[in-house]
Amino acid sequence: MQRFSMKVWVLLAVGVALNYIGGNIALFLRLPIYLDSIGTIFCAFLLGPIFGMLTGLASGLLGGITTDLFSLYYIPVAMCTGAMAGLVYRRYHKLWQVPLQALVIMVPGTLLSSLITYYLFGGITSSGSSIIVQIIYGLGLSKFWSIVLVQIVTDYCDRLLAVIVAVLVLTAIPARLKQSVLQYKTVNK
Repeated sequence: MQRFSMKVWVLLAVGVALNYIGGNIALFLRLPIYLDSIGTIFCAFLLGPIFGMLTGLASGLLGGITTDLFSLYYIPVAMCTGAMAGLVYRRYHKLWQVPLQALVIMVPGTLLSSLITYYLFGGITSSGSSIIVQIIYGLGLSKFWSIVLVQIVTDYCDRLLAVIVAVLVLTAIPARLKQSVLQYKTVNK
């Protein structure tokens, strides 16, 4: 049987805290981006896809039961983001690849979030991007394509910012600490 090392637990808690704080800033300021995936992407880059998914799950649960009920419905998106970020970082880990990383991480989650937003909420959520959806819909584009268009733009901007922050933090962490976390992700009991 395996258990997480204390360093991994601390990093997961930091990732959840980053997501929670960022998500609430975006919620209260009604920003058209979400800021709730920085911690997920950071944990996924450092620890891998499973830990990215755990961070997304825990963040969605915490946000959903405390400040934003909509977060519960988007847990699959957060977990998808964590999985994709963990997989992407193993292949693309150069600084110049950040825009590509954000795109690859974004695509599956954007498809999923577009469907959730359309079928469950009709384009109206707690996010500031709902206003943009309504404006584009009012200009004549169908509700579905208004949602998809806005999700593509806002999700890409959000993931790009999250990837930039995660990469900058990862480059600031001493190599010795990164190695010790990677070496001891789990410890045998």
